[in-house]
Amino acid sequence: MEMLEIREVRYFVAVAEHLHFGRAARQLRVAQPALSKTIQRIESRLGVDLFVRTSRSVTLTAAGTTLLEHGRHALNAMDIAVHKTQQAGEPDHLRLAMKPGGDAGLLPRLLAAYAEQQDARRVEIVFCSGANRAQILRDGQADVALLYAPFDDLTSFTTVPLHTEDRVALLPQTHPLAGRAHIRLEELAAETFPRWVGVPNDQSPGPEIEDVSELIPLVQIGRAVAVLPRSLVSPAPPATVCVPVADAGTSSIVLAHNAHDHRNTVAAFITAAASAARLRGSS
Repeated sequence: MEMLEIREVRYFVAVAEHLHFGRAARQLRVAQPALSKTIQRIESRLGVDLFVRTSRSVTLTAAGTTLLEHGRHALNAMDIAVHKTQQAGEPDHLRLAMKPGGDAGLLPRLLAAYAEQQDARRVEIVFCSGANRAQILRDGQADVALLYAPFDDLTSFTTVPLHTEDRVALLPQTHPLAGRAHIRLEELAAETFPRWVGVPNDQSPGPEIEDVSELIPLVQIGRAVAVLPRSLVSPAPPATVCVPVADAGTSSIVLAHNAHDHRNTVAAFITAAASAARLRGSS
């Protein structure tokens, strides 16, 4: 006796669950006559009737009921085999690129949520200063990245928003605007802003820096100011203050991955990140 093909088992199970050839054909996206012929071939090969067909109904025979039970087990086993095979071919770790401190406090909860996922791997964190994170992700040197919108280039990425926040001016404590409840961008027009390494078309006249850690000493001694997402400078470093900038707009931390990357480990990390963001929002 020939073994049944997996495709044939799927066809039979669909008909057995719907007890209707038309609905089963639509689920399987095949023509109903082709589905009927496949069932007839299965019955002929096994030498049993699987269905009792009338003009009004389709019911399972005893043989059909038995094949449905074992057919479901066979399909589940095949799905598990495929999943485990794909999983075995993936690396044993996942690389997350991020700016130091660029998670707004989300990282511990995100990693905890990811550890509970079926496809979780060891997470290797790649800390990147400047604007390199997007390029590292695009080049495949990282699997996922925490990026800032609208500052990072998100072209070719699929993103999941995790955290949205306002932007603040980082000023020295002695600055004339330091005591204000909020300010506007025009009030900073005469200030010296730093020039960020890796940011295209940045024509700022101030000193060239790569990261916030390089910025803070310059602000403390009055050589520069900056407008930044609040989480990057909260709480304010010594000898500085953070003043909300009313018209600077908001920024978002997003989890990004290459749009063509559909690996199970990446999908599991995305699920965990979305869960962590929801938990934070409800707490």
